[in-house]
Amino acid sequence: MKLLWLDINCSYAHSSLALPAIHAQTLNREKNADITWEIVSGTTSTPMSQIINEVISKQPDIIAATCWLFTIENIIHLTGRIKALLPKCLILLGGPEFLGDNEFFLRINRFVDGVFRGEGEEEVPKWLDIINRKQEWDKIKGVCYLRENGSYHDGGLARVIEFDKLTPPEKSCFFDWSKPFVQLETTRGCFNTCAFCVSGGEKPVRSLPIETVRERISDIHRHGIQNIRILDRTFNYNSERAKEMLKLFASFAPDIRFHLEIHPALLTDEIRNILQSMPEGVLHLEAGIQSLRSDVLKTARRAGSLEKSLAGLKFLCSLSNMETHADLIAGLPGYSYNQIENDVYHLAEIGAREIQLESLKLLPGTVMRKEAEDLGIKYSPFPPYEVLASDSMNGRDLYKSHCLSRLLDGYYNAPAWHQITRDLLKEEPDFLSLFLDYLTKSDVIESPLSVEKRGTLLFSFCRQFFPKWKTKVSLAWIRAGLSLKKEPAGQLFSKEKNIPEKDWIVTKGLYTSHLRLYRLPDTDKNYWFGFDADSQNRFPIFEAELTHRDSNM
Repeated sequence: MKLLWLDINCSYAHSSLALPAIHAQTLNREKNADITWEIVSGTTSTPMSQIINEVISKQPDIIAATCWLFTIENIIHLTGRIKALLPKCLILLGGPEFLGDNEFFLRINRFVDGVFRGEGEEEVPKWLDIINRKQEWDKIKGVCYLRENGSYHDGGLARVIEFDKLTPPEKSCFFDWSKPFVQLETTRGCFNTCAFCVSGGEKPVRSLPIETVRERISDIHRHGIQNIRILDRTFNYNSERAKEMLKLFASFAPDIRFHLEIHPALLTDEIRNILQSMPEGVLHLEAGIQSLRSDVLKTARRAGSLEKSLAGLKFLCSLSNMETHADLIAGLPGYSYNQIENDVYHLAEIGAREIQLESLKLLPGTVMRKEAEDLGIKYSPFPPYEVLASDSMNGRDLYKSHCLSRLLDGYYNAPAWHQITRDLLKEEPDFLSLFLDYLTKSDVIESPLSVEKRGTLLFSFCRQFFPKWKTKVSLAWIRAGLSLKKEPAGQLFSKEKNIPEKDWIVTKGLYTSHLRLYRLPDTDKNYWFGFDADSQNRFPIFEAELTHRDSNM
């Protein structure tokens, strides 16, 4: 029997753990020995005909796939077409999309033979043992399907209790070592009870022993992987475990960088001290905030004091040895657009390296989806189940928050424009509303823009609304290595004869006569930039400043 895993992701950079995690559990099972596993991979942008042709050429008996909100529609279209061509092939689906009620889905999509709810490592191999005896499927926890007589069977929710006893997905031949990062699940379940999160009800919390984590990171290190995303929503809930984990991560510096989620309200003094002493660049932190309004967080059932969260976030953002990114969620009950805008200003003041603003999605199986009507939420019945209106935001407000998210990604979160955008947020109270209106009226807010185009727009905006910021935009432009011939570079002068080497204040590098030197004049000072004359390096390697009162020129 041949099982083909349809591996569909949003981009080639992403990779699901579902296939290697489940396949790894079959390696020592004699009952699954007669099943041959194969894979067909693609993204949601891959032409369907290409994927279908590859699947059909392999003539599988079973097709399995993991579905989540950004891939399910693509997978449904693919499997529906494949079933038409291979009517005897069984279609089995799983993933977060099936954490809710699955009867309606199965009755609408009759070509799907069964779906799985929950954690599949233990139960899916058992399902495969009896895959051709449908009358016995109700023995398997988590399996939902329509019986021969048309009645619906709900298999409940499958949970792996002995999480630490599972064979690691890295042991599977399907574990993808070619991606720019790998995921390492060190804990399953979450102590928090966020009503919008699929992990909000995942109990009990189960964690791998530290030594097991060490062995798996060592294996990943041997494969030359430089980035690991730690899947652990409860990372610092247990402070003693968090201390050991951080020390473990530090031992792999500088070879591996770790991306992890951290709860800023739960930072103990010991954890703070360890974070301060971590090697530079080894951590990229995602601090769960969602909103800076206590009433909003209370409605969302997120545990943790807002006051402590803000204090913790301020501490994290003050650390120069790591980057911290904070997230906000538009559409949460009680959260207005004006509050979101104010929270963006606050996060910029604190110094968050990235601000991610997302729209609330009411995911299957979440408390908030079940209580949507009572909470005054209207949401799309189709993936990604985005909120269309809330008790505090109408459709126009939600679209405005979407545009604000685009602005933040294009400017605040972009290395070239981060500092200038943050400075504008800190010093100009009207910046967000004016710039968002400017980008919207320019009809570019929904367009993918190059770094240069974004800089040109910011320069033109400041020239019109905040002229005193023009030079600072020019400085950001030059430091980003962009064209010195375009307008945002300012009134650059080159081939200067009088070099004030004795008077200027050097802010970067060392001056030599071999440099290509440029001067950017401003009202109160001159800025000097030096470029390597023997290379095509676009970035200045020397910078200096000279105020006009100190100049003898």
